[in-house]
Amino acid sequence: MQHNNIILIGMPGVGKSTIGVILAKLLGYQFVDADLLIQQQEKKLLKDIINERGTDGFIEVENRVNAGIVAEHTVIATGGSVVYGKEAMRHLKEIGTVVYLEVSYDTIKKRLADIKGRGVVLRENQSLLDLYKERTPLYEKYADVKVTEEHLNVEQTIERLVEELGFDK
Repeated sequence: MQHNNIILIGMPGVGKSTIGVILAKLLGYQFVDADLLIQQQEKKLLKDIINERGTDGFIEVENRVNAGIVAEHTVIATGGSVVYGKEAMRHLKEIGTVVYLEVSYDTIKKRLADIKGRGVVLRENQSLLDLYKERTPLYEKYADVKVTEEHLNVEQTIERLVEELGFDK
């Protein structure tokens, strides 16, 4: 198995899917949105899985689906909670380069005005700030490459990403 995939991790709202699609086109790669894979396999929306099975149940499903991704020359946009799944993260690191798309808490807060409608995995009484503080060390731990998006538009983020990954434009 080659390590030629690019796996995007980061908080909800950082633009993993948007950046992933454009990056895939730029590099001539396939694109996979892990959240859509989960919805296809479970035949349910993410928020419905979370409502039915709770956050832990959703994380189990997400872990299983991500740990089973088979891909070559693919940009994979993961859900923000993928880093809770040890098997998923071990697998993703084996099949590619894990890129952490980082933005500040303030930026996330602005982008995620409607957090509940997004199918974001929040526990009872957990605030967005709690979630940010809980996940940031996990993103840092698993990342092979970190790209800070703060004050960059999508094109600039992709340019920086391509540079960091060592692709010639």
